Amino acid sequence: MNRIGIRHEDKYSAERRAPLAPEHVKKLTRESGLQITIEHSAKRVFPDASYEEAGAGLSAGLSDCPIVMGVKEIPAEAFEPEKTYIFFSHVIKGQPYNMPMLKRMMELKCSLIDYEKVEDEMGRRLIFFGRYAGLAGMINTLWSLGKRLSAKGIETPFARLKQAVEYNSLAEAMEDISGVGSEIASDGLPSELLPLTIGFTGYGNVSNGAQEIAHLLPMQEITPEALTKLASQPNLPNNVIYKTVFKEHHLVEPLDEDGSFDLQHYYANPDQYRGVFHRYIDHLSVLVNGMYWDARYPRLLTKADLKKMYSEGEPKLQVIGDITCDVDGSVESTVKAAPVEDPVFVYHPDTGEITSGFTGHGMLMMTVDILPTELPRESTIAFGDALMPYMKAFAEADLSLPLEKLDIPAPFRRGMILHKGELTPDFAYIQQYL
Repeated sequence: MNRIGIRHEDKYSAERRAPLAPEHVKKLTRESGLQITIEHSAKRVFPDASYEEAGAGLSAGLSDCPIVMGVKEIPAEAFEPEKTYIFFSHVIKGQPYNMPMLKRMMELKCSLIDYEKVEDEMGRRLIFFGRYAGLAGMINTLWSLGKRLSAKGIETPFARLKQAVEYNSLAEAMEDISGVGSEIASDGLPSELLPLTIGFTGYGNVSNGAQEIAHLLPMQEITPEALTKLASQPNLPNNVIYKTVFKEHHLVEPLDEDGSFDLQHYYANPDQYRGVFHRYIDHLSVLVNGMYWDARYPRLLTKADLKKMYSEGEPKLQVIGDITCDVDGSVESTVKAAPVEDPVFVYHPDTGEITSGFTGHGMLMMTVDILPTELPRESTIAFGDALMPYMKAFAEADLSLPLEKLDIPAPFRRGMILHKGELTPDFAYIQQYL
C-alpha cells in the first residue's frame, strides 16, 4: 500500500483548494485502509485539524509519500526522485513556462499523471473543476458588469453583487444573484442598456456552469441570427436579458467561398477556416468565453477587432469574462492571467496597455485563471468525489513495474504523461517542446 501525500498549494497565494476533502480522507483511511499524509497549510479551505480527525497524518513535508497529489503546478525544486505526482501540470500543449518543471521531473525519474488527461475510453475528461470555473467566472463577470456600469454613472442591481471569493458559499452567491434577477424582473433595467445581451462560447462544463448562474436572472435564449436583429425590434421589454450560445459554425467559416462548414473537417483542418465572430460582437453587452482553444484555431476576438470597435465609438460591449483565460489566446486582449486579489483590468485598444480596476477607456477584462478556488469548499468536494472511485486501486498498485505491466485504473493510465522520467507513447510529442 502506497502512502498518499496531499501537498500544500504554493503557486498562488489565493489558492485554497485540495484534491481531497476531509470527508474523502475519512472514507479512504477508515473504510479502505489507505495511509494519507496532509502537508501543513494555513490557507487551505479545510483546516489541518479536520484532516487529522478524518484519519490522516499531518506533516511539514511529504518525504515518506511515494504518491504526491496536488492541484496546481509544483515548483521544480520541490520534486523528489522516483515519486509519482498527480496534478494539473499544464504541459500538454508544450507550454514553455512549464517545460523546465517537466525536464526536472524527467531528470529525477518521476512519474506524472495529469488530471486533465484522466479520461474514459471515449476521451471524455473525468476529473475536473470546470463547472466551478464557470460558476465563479459568471459570478465575477456579473459583479464586474455592475462595477463597470457604476463607474460610467449607470446604476443597476448588478452593482450590489460581490466577487465570488467574497461570498461564504456558492449558495449565498446564488441567492444574491437571484435577488438581482427578481429586482430586474420587477423594476427593469435602464433604457441605455437595452437590450442587455450576454453571449456564451463553448458548451462543456465551463460554459454550462456559467449559464447555470446566468439562468438565475430573467433570461430568454435567442439564436445568434436573432441576436443581430434584436435591437431593431420595437417595444422590447426592459426586464428581460437575452442569452445567446455560439457554436463553432457561428465562429468560423471556410476560406473556400464555395465550401460549407463541417465540424470534423474544421477540427482536422483549422487552417482552412477564418474567424467571423466579429459579425456578432457589436450586438453583445457581455461576452463570456468558455470554449477550448489552442493556437491551431482562429481567434475568437483579436486586438484588431477591439481597436476597430472603439474607432467607431463607445461599444455596446461592457465586459469580457474570459473564463478559459488563455493568455494571448482566443480572446487576444487577455494579455495576462489576473490574480484573485486583482481580478479585472481595462485593456486599452489604441495602445495595448492595461490598467487595473474598472475605470478607463477600453475593454473591461475579467481573466482570473484559478476561478474554482473562489469557491474552494464546493469545488474541492466535487473534485474529490470524482477521484474517489480510483484512489484505492491506485494506492495499492505496484508503481515500480514497467509501464506495460503497470496495473492502475485505466483512466489514470491514460493520464500518465511520464513514467519513471520517460514520456509515455501518447505524450511523446511533448519532446519537441523540450
